[in-house]
Amino acid sequence: MKQPPKHAPSRVASTADLRAFQRMMASAIIRPLTEEDKLQPRWIDGRPMDEVAAEFIKPNDRLTSFERLQLYNRMYWFRLFDAIRDDCPGLIAALGERAFGRLAQAYLARYPSRSFTLRDLCSRLERFILERPRLTAPRTALAAEIARFEWAQTVAFDGPSRPVIAASRIARTPPSRLRLGLQPYVTLLALRYPIDTWIIAVKRRDALRSEASNTPDAAAAVHRAFRRVPLPRPRRTHVAVHRHNDRLFYKRLDPAAFRILEALGKGSTLSRAIAAAGPRVKAAQVKAWFKSWMALGWFCAYGNKQRPDAS
Repeated sequence: MKQPPKHAPSRVASTADLRAFQRMMASAIIRPLTEEDKLQPRWIDGRPMDEVAAEFIKPNDRLTSFERLQLYNRMYWFRLFDAIRDDCPGLIAALGERAFGRLAQAYLARYPSRSFTLRDLCSRLERFILERPRLTAPRTALAAEIARFEWAQTVAFDGPSRPVIAASRIARTPPSRLRLGLQPYVTLLALRYPIDTWIIAVKRRDALRSEASNTPDAAAAVHRAFRRVPLPRPRRTHVAVHRHNDRLFYKRLDPAAFRILEALGKGSTLSRAIAAAGPRVKAAQVKAWFKSWMALGWFCAYGNKQRPDAS
């Protein structure tokens, strides 16, 4: 966003005046909150914020100009905080509420929302975690992988899809010339931790927590529901995060199968991709893998594919 004008226009008499007013208002609304979750007391040039607010917001019989602007400022940030919390239950479970809150505030200050949809809000969270490792230490590596996994879920849930390639086209094209594209909503992840099973455990715990508050013996049920899910121990894991019949799924992959899909995604021909699996892989294994992937509709025509990445 461009820098706001030094002063709001005294009246909107032209398109330029309207643009200046909009930049002023937007800049004030998205200005980061104080540590007490309030509107900043000073504008970007150091002037008292109550004076700046009075330039373009009228007071009423209950609220000053500053207080009225603060309502919008807080609503904007609280909505972003709610959205990022909804998308990151794994990070909250791994870091705890306070650490996650600090991370979310710092992230949104560094990478504010620039999209018309909140769907893209966490697209750069993994990058930020690696840029600012102190915010998640000593669990930075784990936190980065969780952020990558949770963003892959968003991509899988509502990412675009392309027409599935026909089996007849695959059959009539020599493997040395055939290239297959992967659906944009499929994300291949080579992880150092078994994030998939851990996220499932976190979601089950959260679902139990929600149900527990409505049980007759709520106190005991809530106590069980709030048990901490143990952090995952390091273990190399290969996963495809995808959707099928409009439902989200995680599919574990054999390392050799992962290498085939990864090679296809990078543009290798079918023969080269299969060779990437290694000499120990049997033809029957490859056949079974492709049968499963075809049934899931993962393959589309190669080329002109835009991977969903809002960053």
